[in-house]
Amino acid sequence: MSVSLYYSARREQPLTEAETASVERVVTAHMASFPYGGEEECLYLYPPDSADEGEILAGSTKLPLDPGRLLPVIASVLDSVSELRRAVKGARWRVHSDDLDVPWDETEGYALPGMRDPDLIAELGTL
Repeated sequence: MSVSLYYSARREQPLTEAETASVERVVTAHMASFPYGGEEECLYLYPPDSADEGEILAGSTKLPLDPGRLLPVIASVLDSVSELRRAVKGARWRVHSDDLDVPWDETEGYALPGMRDPDLIAELGTL
């Protein structure tokens, strides 16, 4: 069984050229800094033609089964989705994993408790 993070933004107006360029920069930076290269699934945005009406961005990331990689992947993806939200103004965002919505904080962006806790990350790495 796999668990994924899902993210989407809805707005009546489509992305502007400047927003599209910002989204591309965020995705490129994410790919360059992703901790596991091609070994794990990372930030993935669906093609624009697959979006529902009013949906300007959407994507998902399948989370790793390796407990030692789980929190670094979550942190990397949520940091990138936070950057996307800041780059695309006026949209209604939803970020969730199955039934769990990931909260938004104006200062921290999207985050889950413990996702940057080095002791927890180390403990999960031993499982």
